[in-house]
Amino acid sequence: MLLAIDVGNTNIVLGLYKNDELLGHWRIESDKSQTEDQYGVLIENLFYHSHLEPNSIDNIIISSVVPPLTQTLTRMSVKFMNIKPQTVGPGIRTGVNIQYDNPKEVGADRIVNAVAGYELYGAPLIIVDFGTATTFCAISRQGNYLGGAIAPGISISTNALFEVAAKLPRVELTKPERVIGKDTISSMQSGIFYGFIGQVDGIIKKMKKEFSREPKVIATGGMAQFIYRESETIDVLNTFLTLEGLRIIHERNQ
Repeated sequence: MLLAIDVGNTNIVLGLYKNDELLGHWRIESDKSQTEDQYGVLIENLFYHSHLEPNSIDNIIISSVVPPLTQTLTRMSVKFMNIKPQTVGPGIRTGVNIQYDNPKEVGADRIVNAVAGYELYGAPLIIVDFGTATTFCAISRQGNYLGGAIAPGISISTNALFEVAAKLPRVELTKPERVIGKDTISSMQSGIFYGFIGQVDGIIKKMKKEFSREPKVIATGGMAQFIYRESETIDVLNTFLTLEGLRIIHERNQ
């Protein structure tokens, strides 16, 4: 079986695959202070409580935008599972032609999403990943990675509002009953929720104008479900797009 690990700035998402079937998935905090032993014990506990056997893992693949955690999880994989993991980066075949001015600047997660999006939905595509940052990635009809846009994630924006404005409280991220708030909390929730949807739809509409053919829009990431239902432009929600991309890349490198 394959353990796919997607390391983001806020969360680490793990998925266990038997062939192309996702048997289990977990989301844990990205913590650079944790050691390989701590992560090893944590992952073993996740498997235990899900009635899965860590010894059944044959291969591990990691996509990471946090280099220190890449090293920690690599050591963990060798120590606890006796497996040297594949890491998405130079030397691994993805099948994606990156048409960025400097291809090395493109985050591994964005490439993995492009692989999964093209394989599962065809092209052209716009992939929106709602994570610590919100990334918009454009994939051409031929499957080439064209580039995109990066915006602050919804949690970053919310925390900045709370930290900079002394009189504004920290609020729960939820859809308010109406746009015109009647108190501070509902007004903040309205501004955050509808403001973010407006940003997402606005960027997607402008990106579409730069395509010669109408692209399909895929949403993924931890905050995707929060936005998907209200968006005018998102066509498909796939919460596990990055894990699927890791599975596909692993298969291409066998």
